[in-house]
Amino acid sequence: MPPDSPRHRASWPIRIFRLGDEPDDDLAAVTTVAERVEMVWILRDRMWELTGRARPSYARSEIPVHVIRR
Repeated sequence: MPPDSPRHRASWPIRIFRLGDEPDDDLAAVTTVAERVEMVWILRDRMWELTGRARPSYARSEIPVHVIRR
């Protein structure tokens, strides 16, 4: 089941808080590492969709980076 499908979202816990009474943003206490990685993966896909550009498709060894050694 895709992580953004309606059936998957139906299982998400929904909580309502008064403005100012929200818990902090530390998701470590309420999610697993795998769930947090999945969230980042979904956000990454959505951000590329918003740019309207194709996602990069290069090998890890070809990732464009600049290493600065001090």
